Amino acid sequence: MSPNVQSKLRFAGKTAIITGAGSGIGRAAAIQLAREGANVALFDLVNDRTSIVERKLNKMREGCALAVDVDTSDPARMEEAVRRTVEHFGGIDIVFANAGINGSIGPIEDLSVEDWQRTLSINLTGTFLSLKYTIPHLKARGKGSIIITSSINGNRRFTSFGWSPYSTTKAGQVAFAKMAALELAKFKVRVNVISPGAISTNIDETTEPIEELDAITIPIEFPEGQQPLADGPGKPEDVARLVAFLASDDSSHITGAQIVIDGAESLLT
Repeated sequence: MSPNVQSKLRFAGKTAIITGAGSGIGRAAAIQLAREGANVALFDLVNDRTSIVERKLNKMREGCALAVDVDTSDPARMEEAVRRTVEHFGGIDIVFANAGINGSIGPIEDLSVEDWQRTLSINLTGTFLSLKYTIPHLKARGKGSIIITSSINGNRRFTSFGWSPYSTTKAGQVAFAKMAALELAKFKVRVNVISPGAISTNIDETTEPIEELDAITIPIEFPEGQQPLADGPGKPEDVARLVAFLASDDSSHITGAQIVIDGAESLLT
């Protein structure tokens, strides 16, 4: 087999779980890993988007994709989804904890407790559950790779006014990833976190600004273009290639890392 063919199939025989796999970065990562030989469990609320991804992957390679209807913030549904994946594919090698929402955006005193808890539940508790129920199966393999999607918000940038719940979850994911990386190192399970900037996805559909937002916004004038390396937001495929690298043995000595992928956007603020 030629080296080129081997590199394209570097995930042959491996199984990946991807949360938020129905669209955006999750969809792109699912396609990338499947192209390179992985079986992929698509964790999302199963709807037309997720079903389309499942069909697309199974056309590429019959039987390589399984769509699982799951709310990542629900412990019972997550535990069952992981069980189904292991039963279907025989194990787990890669976990991409990617699901998340922007949530309610507004002044802290005007956000409801429910607004706050919903964003933390989906973004932060969802990440915890993604690791909690998959770690035993990664340990059983003798090694594995976990990648968590965080953000430049809450880590490199703090000028997204009103985004305190979202930014708090994104900062929390970085701390959680580093704690997990050290805890799991002796089991040869690596944990890394990626912090994208603006990426062309549909996550803006989950943004819920409230009326009082204008009262706390400080105008900021950016230089021409907010992504110096590109003409606009990055593409999901850009992030998917990074995910594939971190999931592969090419990054076998990388764990506990936080990798920013934003075209230098966060260097402007």
